[in-house]
Amino acid sequence: MKTEERSDSSRPAEEPAAPAGRAGHRPDLVAAGVGALLVAVACGVGWAWQRSNGELQAQWPPLLASWNPHVGPGTPAALTVAAAVVAYGPALADRLPWRRLLLTAWATAMAWIFSLALIEGWYRGIARRLTTKHEYLRVIDRFDDIPAALRGFTDHIVVGPPGNWPAHVAGHPPGATLTFVWLDRIGLGGGAWAGVFCIVLGASGVAAVLIAVRALAGERLARRAAPFLALAPFAVWTGTSADGYFAGVAAWSIALLAVAATRRSLLAACASGLLFGWTCYLSYGLPLIALPLATVLLITRTTRPVLPFLAAALTVPLAFTLTGFAWWEAYPLLVERYYQGAGGVRPYAYWVWGNLAAATLAVGLATVAGLRRTLAATPSAALGALHPRRPAPTAEAALTLLVLAALLALLAADLSGMSKAETERIWQPFYFWLLPATALLPVRGRRGWLGAQAGVALLVNHLVWTGW
Repeated sequence: MKTEERSDSSRPAEEPAAPAGRAGHRPDLVAAGVGALLVAVACGVGWAWQRSNGELQAQWPPLLASWNPHVGPGTPAALTVAAAVVAYGPALADRLPWRRLLLTAWATAMAWIFSLALIEGWYRGIARRLTTKHEYLRVIDRFDDIPAALRGFTDHIVVGPPGNWPAHVAGHPPGATLTFVWLDRIGLGGGAWAGVFCIVLGASGVAAVLIAVRALAGERLARRAAPFLALAPFAVWTGTSADGYFAGVAAWSIALLAVAATRRSLLAACASGLLFGWTCYLSYGLPLIALPLATVLLITRTTRPVLPFLAAALTVPLAFTLTGFAWWEAYPLLVERYYQGAGGVRPYAYWVWGNLAAATLAVGLATVAGLRRTLAATPSAALGALHPRRPAPTAEAALTLLVLAALLALLAADLSGMSKAETERIWQPFYFWLLPATALLPVRGRRGWLGAQAGVALLVNHLVWTGW
């Protein structure tokens, strides 16, 4: 079976490999060092701040975690997966036929997430996570009559009235809770099935990102990003949290729009719009995914998918509104609920930069080095994309623009003040699109950077109890 070749002339041309000499490595190492320093400062300042007055509402800032060195049943598997990807991942990513690469990357990501989760054991690491007092499965029995539950959903967001929702149910539109209600209805009830569902869907985002990068920036860069996506440090929080599921849905929305824009597929445009509409009803913060979606259209210089995309996307809010839930009425209540809890105590002055330290741990130092290259290439990529007479962006420029859009969405979420702490988990839908920046790193250093990525995840998962 031969590797599939790109035939669409509207896609950007391939770029030459990034420089692999020592001079090319040194700025990357400096950027990684700055990322490590940010984490160290956030840990030191956060520890002192939390001990002095408890305002940070996190035992081991900048992560929502507690110190708990341990090993578990998943430790040998996690070490094996990490070692295998570091040793063989780059070569396999270069040589496997494209469709087999997609399946292999998805399967590897699932193995990585499952093994990290199983460091805590099956019950504590997977089956129990979505059944705790703040989680969605606590309210399944209150959705026996789904239309009635949706009509009264906003009545239970704010703390005060009887029967207010648990934190995560109140903090998200009802699409998140309905997912687990429907799983229960088809016989997949309970924490174990919910956990497996989130892991499988979350891991599928790896394939979605690869499809999008290939469509927009070419197969070579997609292949170079594949091992880093499969071995992402934020897998620690994908297993098991509903945010992993949200990230997977958002990733497929972007991937399908990239396919629609480059292959003129009406079906892909409609599917992308439908998934984006659903994404907005999974989390109040995920309309920001519109930034990467708009960037797909900017890169491909087409508006052809816009009408079918919008038509499909609008069916989701229409359905929810007709059923009785109004997103725009619920969001102000969510803001009130947020400030009734830890969000009203946690200081913006720490978390506005402490969040970025948590994000550094979640995406890894290789991604930080890749982001340095992204930012360095941004002026020329942006000027080329915005100039109507310039040719279509090159592969590297297209990837730069896609990563930059995700970074801007993440920064917008950070500055909003509605993401104070827990961003290692909450921002997974954005992290997926930062990791492709690793494709810009020199080929010769890939195994070293992969080892650093795996090391971050293994250290975090073995040294602290993350609570998710």
